[in-house]
Amino acid sequence: MRRALVALTALAMTIGVFVAAPATAKEKQAGAGVIVLSGQGNDLDAYTGTKPFKHQLVIQNHNGDPKGRDINAQICFFPDGKTFIAGEDTGQPDPLQGWGIFKLKGTKVGKLKAKQIGKLQPTYQGAADNAENYGCGILSDGRVVTTDIGNQASGPEDGQLIMWFPPFTTGFEEVGGDTNGTNGDVPFCKLDIAIGTSGGIAIDDDDRIYVGSSRGATAGVVRYTGPFPTSADAAGGCDSTDGTGAPMATGVTRENFIDTGNGLASPSNIVPSPDGGWYVSSVFTGIINEYDADGAYLRTVLSPPAGEVLGAEPYSTGTPLGLNIAPDGTLYYADIGLVIDGTNIGPGDGTGKVWRLRFVDGEPQAPEMMADGLAFPDGIGIYIPKK
Repeated sequence: MRRALVALTALAMTIGVFVAAPATAKEKQAGAGVIVLSGQGNDLDAYTGTKPFKHQLVIQNHNGDPKGRDINAQICFFPDGKTFIAGEDTGQPDPLQGWGIFKLKGTKVGKLKAKQIGKLQPTYQGAADNAENYGCGILSDGRVVTTDIGNQASGPEDGQLIMWFPPFTTGFEEVGGDTNGTNGDVPFCKLDIAIGTSGGIAIDDDDRIYVGSSRGATAGVVRYTGPFPTSADAAGGCDSTDGTGAPMATGVTRENFIDTGNGLASPSNIVPSPDGGWYVSSVFTGIINEYDADGAYLRTVLSPPAGEVLGAEPYSTGTPLGLNIAPDGTLYYADIGLVIDGTNIGPGDGTGKVWRLRFVDGEPQAPEMMADGLAFPDGIGIYIPKK
């Protein structure tokens, strides 16, 4: 996945103090029964949710394996617990980057296998090489939503939120026995085409959609409320088209749900908290904040140590982009390893990491590094094997 360094003009950082609670025996069980998936270096990796954090390369990138796939972005599982969505951009820009649908087999790290069974490929605003695929989510009735980032640091706010309608795998083919799979015509309807650097997606029990946005008028967390379209035509509520000629809905309600502040300078991902609220990550400031069900700030559960400044070396606790939560409330985050080089900010060479953040008696512990030396780990998926 191609990622250009982002120009850094000014970045106001609010850094909190992280205090680790004393360790107890309870923390030994954190993440039990969970397998953590993360894309990095265009590979798909898997880790055990508990120490010693065993690792498996599940899908190798196309350069390393002619039959491989280039994987990245947020990872979302369908209700069956085995089918998942991830960013898939093998061969971009021909075919254009999109989202792959995969079937996962196996119950243990070291024994997992994944096969692509579908692909979602939209049209993009702006230049095709700036159309980074990222977020995914699944509504209660099986409709899928995705985001693509658009311009990352400057220029028009052109990130997209798109809704897709099943079936998602009909007609999928592997082209010429290679990895450039396509099924071409999965119907979709765009819900928004003006998000400022859109990020991860969360969906609540009422099927409202939450999207992280790092800049511009939407900076913070944006909430979308239906009724959402049920098909890609006017009869289903998709009543217009965008500048690319793709179907688009105009009746979706958009509101700013969580604003920046309290260290949250560049909201990237949002996941539900065990108490009915939300955790939100801020990649530039190295922050994960907790909010209540109404979006009110509660506390900061992760921040760089007091006095640390982002520079030629990344924060010692990371720059969380991808974020996901296990059923027991343990947080896992993908740290892209941001560094500053002159006036540019972006991931360093092999500075990416994957981390675990446990809670004991409701208090966040010091984060634990699960893997390091990674190339742009940007998404996290939680797989719970059914034995």
